[in-house]
Amino acid sequence: MSERRPLSRGHGYGAVLVLVLVSASFLVAAPDAGWARLVSIGLGAATLVTAVRTVRAPHALARAAAAATAVLALATVIVVIVRGDVPEAPAALVNGLMIVVAPVVIGAGLVRDIRAEGIIVRTLSGVLAIYLLIGMVFALAGIAVAAIDDGTYFAGEADPTRSDFLYFSYVTLSTTGYGDLSPVTDVGRMLAVIEALFGQIYLVTVVAMIVANLRPRAVRE
Repeated sequence: MSERRPLSRGHGYGAVLVLVLVSASFLVAAPDAGWARLVSIGLGAATLVTAVRTVRAPHALARAAAAATAVLALATVIVVIVRGDVPEAPAALVNGLMIVVAPVVIGAGLVRDIRAEGIIVRTLSGVLAIYLLIGMVFALAGIAVAAIDDGTYFAGEADPTRSDFLYFSYVTLSTTGYGDLSPVTDVGRMLAVIEALFGQIYLVTVVAMIVANLRPRAVRE
């Protein structure tokens, strides 16, 4: 079987990166309402499907990702019809499940592309998309944990918003650590430690290596 071709000229991870930025911005700006959770799930589904299409995944994987996305989206719609709302914890878990698959798909595509073409500008877009997606995954995990624990998560914040979770996640992922928000539950502290370690290792290894070896794309004859 012949090796799958690299991505065509001009076709890269920019669309995925834009969707991730839109999803993150929506989490910050949207109100804490059922329709906003539904839209957030839709954005997560769009991100996963776009990632699968971008890396030109095998048909079996593409079909499996599309089927899983359709099932999760349909289950969410059924919950909305039955309950008239989307509970916070299930919505965060559904969105997180879809978003957590996207970095794996993008990572596999990046490895294939690097072997075929080396490290080029498009590679950096994919690496940054993975980094931002990981921050969203941890934010959604925190939202789900807080909803299960009746809102208890941060010290001094009785009712944290989704914006608080996303802000705390990226501050932790980048190891900035302002200290204005801090988790008080054991699960929250464990997630924060894992995210901080992952963020630091990712920046000093993967991102540093990509930037150091970045080169213009060779012009084909």
